[in-house]
Amino acid sequence: MAGIMLRSTAFTDHDQLPGRFARDGGNVSPPLQWADVPGSARELVLLVEDPDAGREPFVHWLVTGITPDSGGVAEGAVPDGGREWPNGFGASGWGGPHPPQGEDAHRYFFRLYALDQPLELPAAPAVEELRRALDGREIASGTMVGTYRR
Repeated sequence: MAGIMLRSTAFTDHDQLPGRFARDGGNVSPPLQWADVPGSARELVLLVEDPDAGREPFVHWLVTGITPDSGGVAEGAVPDGGREWPNGFGASGWGGPHPPQGEDAHRYFFRLYALDQPLELPAAPAVEELRRALDGREIASGTMVGTYRR
């Protein structure tokens, strides 16, 4: 599978996310940039999740329908063409990091998937439903990780 270059101007891969992105900070989504999206992509999907939050990864942001040639998203914005879905806090859109105080830093995986056809999801998809829907439709992906502790 091809690789998408995914980065942010606000933090580097495996570095701590600035506090303004945290739930108890400004709770704004970070700026992201991407490149090397295949020309055959029909849709991009952005998933941000914390695998350190418990038995199941905690979803902080799920956006589908992103325009393949969009190139990125500004801080606090929704990607071009994107539809935001409910996060693990039960609200649509970005839900910033909020790990328990005193715990080791949690990891926040930002994953961007390029799909060969539009994604179909139920009204409030669980992470497993999302993964099943993505299976076989991915033609490229990119990942970066931010960390956060309180």
